[in-house]
Amino acid sequence: MTPESCKVKGPLWGGYSRPGKPDAVHDCYYQKASNDPAVPQLWAYTDALSYAPGRPITLHLCTTAETCDLLIFRDGFKKEVVFEQSGLKGHFHETPEDCSVKGCNWPAALQIPVGEDWASGAYVLELSATAPDGTPLSYDHILVVRPAQKTDKRGRLLFVLATSTWTAYNDWGGSNHYEGITGANRDHFSPVLSLQRPYARGFVRLPADAPRVPLREAPEMGAPLCYPHLEWPYENGYSKKYASTGWASYDRAYLHWLEEAGYAVDLLSETDLHYRPELVEGYSCLTFNGHSEYWSWEMRDCIDSYVERGGNIARFAGNFLWQIRLEDEGRTQVCYKYIAREEDPQRNSDQPQLTTTCWDALETGRPGAQTFGLSGTRGIYAGWGGCTPRGAGGFTIYRPEHWIFEGADLYYGDVLGAPSRLFGYEVDGVDHIIRDGLPAPTGSDGAPENLEILALGLATLYEADHGNDRDGTATPYIGSADAEFAARAVHGAATPELIERYKRGSGMIALFKRGKGTVLTAGTCEWVAGLIDRDPQVERITGNILDRFLNG
Repeated sequence: MTPESCKVKGPLWGGYSRPGKPDAVHDCYYQKASNDPAVPQLWAYTDALSYAPGRPITLHLCTTAETCDLLIFRDGFKKEVVFEQSGLKGHFHETPEDCSVKGCNWPAALQIPVGEDWASGAYVLELSATAPDGTPLSYDHILVVRPAQKTDKRGRLLFVLATSTWTAYNDWGGSNHYEGITGANRDHFSPVLSLQRPYARGFVRLPADAPRVPLREAPEMGAPLCYPHLEWPYENGYSKKYASTGWASYDRAYLHWLEEAGYAVDLLSETDLHYRPELVEGYSCLTFNGHSEYWSWEMRDCIDSYVERGGNIARFAGNFLWQIRLEDEGRTQVCYKYIAREEDPQRNSDQPQLTTTCWDALETGRPGAQTFGLSGTRGIYAGWGGCTPRGAGGFTIYRPEHWIFEGADLYYGDVLGAPSRLFGYEVDGVDHIIRDGLPAPTGSDGAPENLEILALGLATLYEADHGNDRDGTATPYIGSADAEFAARAVHGAATPELIERYKRGSGMIALFKRGKGTVLTAGTCEWVAGLIDRDPQVERITGNILDRFLNG
């Protein structure tokens, strides 16, 4: 079904309009397969997120075209084609209505051997075809090739892609961890998501002019709340969540910058941390980028153990927030989020700490700051909507003499990355005080005692609304819901005093020692925006951190 308000009309788009909110910002609109074999379409997915060299890829395909062509290339700074096949026979299959939850269940169409010579990296599967009526069809999918066992890891970075967050936001088929077509009224997000489905449009490939979430220009006085990153996909036929996560918005640009700068890089999915933690052995530095929000208990165990033994973490990412569980060998992801305390079956088990709520909730007993130094519940939104829309846009520097800033020509009080709007759209921080002009953690939220806060900016869990909408219909996208949830989850009650507290958050660049290793977190999703814009200070700091961690 497609609502009248959805401008991207057609049999391959669905959605619903929430009562009183018929607009591009609040509607749930999503891409889906049509069960009408007369509708031109081409979709695909693979049986896993990541593959070892030598293991076959199983491709699942659904198309109304008689044949299609397949090109696979490593999407690095230099494009490397590794597989081509023309005339692959097309097959049409019906798709279950609950495919977002249980998977598409299409039969295997092709097995593709991963060559022993395929370098570790992200590989795009580019499919193209022509429908019987002449309509050109295309679809892009992505997978990870893990490093070979014989890889000499000395001097190599291990880049862990934020694949669990990709899954959480992927709304192909109708549901993700935010909105959906589950529940009695078909308007509820799904706590359970299948990875056995395609990625929504915009997760793998995007035009260069697709807007990022932070506002590039400060709103004028009296301007209504605006959300270009939600309005653009509504008008142009992309996923509503394209700007929140995905290879195209975040990880691709970071990998390309790394490789252009001369770093040797291997890739893993986050699921590999969960099921194959031994793969991090031998690397002196693991790096993360972009929006890395959803983690399992086992993923954290992998990172904590790695750092204790002497590994280093360079996390240029924001919003460390939710615990997930993985099932069916990683093909299913579970996160009950806001309703976990009431509905997650795990809450009444003998391991209630695995309840899929935020890491700082009372149930888990494992504050997020213990792993990466910072946490989403003490930061989060910055630079968009009614969340500090006219903020500095960058990190204010407090300790310019620190080694990470060497050669960046920064002074106390300078703002790093403002032209790129580097500070946003979700950021991580900790409770802190300012003493003698320098920030220090209070430790009240699990932050390590030896955490050094090097830079910070202002954020909020509460979206303010000044009532500036000019036609009387605009409503905030975030509102007060997240501040209320954080108060309930962390403190047990959403009192006015606690909600007021979560109106004031922060994002930080911080560093701490753990065991024999070091963790550096630049707690913002948008660090990569500074690299995309070739900001010399951002590039210098990124290089300082990676070089120090790689070379001891």
